[in-house]
This record gives sequence, structure tokens and C-alpha cells, in this order.
Amino acid sequence: MAEAANPGPSPADLDVVAAQLGRRPRGTRAIAHRCPCGNPDVVETSPRLDDGTPFPTLFYLTCPRATAACSRLESAGVMRDMQERLSTDPVLAKRYAEAHQDYLDRRTAIEDVPEIANVSAGGMPDRVKCLHVHLGHALAAGPGVNPFGDEVRDAIGPYWAGGSCVHGDADS
Repeated sequence: MAEAANPGPSPADLDVVAAQLGRRPRGTRAIAHRCPCGNPDVVETSPRLDDGTPFPTLFYLTCPRATAACSRLESAGVMRDMQERLSTDPVLAKRYAEAHQDYLDRRTAIEDVPEIANVSAGGMPDRVKCLHVHLGHALAAGPGVNPFGDEVRDAIGPYWAGGSCVHGDADS
């Protein structure tokens, strides 16, 4: 199936993402997921940045509340527990390898960048090293694609419950 035309993010979306990140985003080609509040919370980044640099992180989590929640889980040792389960559960390891392949397939469908051909993100397929990446992938791809991303989404709960994470001019 051919990839649908991507109109790209709107200027208002890019303003929101800039406010979320505290800087202008690089290489943003689409909004991959929106928070229930309406703001972008995951952007899709071009596999090669404008300056030619390969960029393996296709899905970039932008919501500061979701990002902070992921950081709290990482600090609590959740990645260590996930890594242990990955090494002892062959069904989980298979699902994680499938998540890795999904990530690669989605990125390659946009652009084949040989320098990062077998590099996905977040340690896939052998390690667990970034919960932010896994949550971004799970939100963008939907439930059932990235098992650790699904677990993170469930663990952090409704990060949007306090309302929009960005207020003021960027909230348009």
C-alpha cells in the first residue's frame, strides 16, 4: 500500500510543539498522535534531517506531562524490570522484535536511510532503554504494536487529565 500524502504539521501545531519542547522541533514531518486535549503529543520526524543527518527516532514524544511520567517510571527502575522480562519471556521477546520491525517498516516507508537501516529506537529489539520512545511508538501506531509502549501508556494513566500542557498563544 502506498503511503498517503502527508500535508505536514500546521504552523499552529509546530508552535505548540515548540512550546512543549522549549525549542523549535527539527525534522517534524507529521503529527503522529494527538492528546485528548487536542494538542500534538507525538510527532513523526523525518528519517533524515534537513542537513542530511540520519535521524532514527521516527516517533518523538512531545507532551511534557507524558515525558515527565515516563522519566518517573525510568527512575523507578521499570526499564530494568522490562529488560529482565524480555530476557526470560520468549513470547514477549517475539512481540518486541515485531515492534522493532514495525518501527523500521514505518520509517523505511517514508525514506530509506542506509546508515540507520537496522536501527530502530529505545533499544529494540534486544534492550529496553527509553520509555519515551516506546510510548511515542505505542501512541502513534496504536494498541498491540509495541508491548512495552502499551505498558507505559497503561502505567502513566491519563497524563492529559489536568488539561492542556501548553497555554497561551500556542494553544490555538
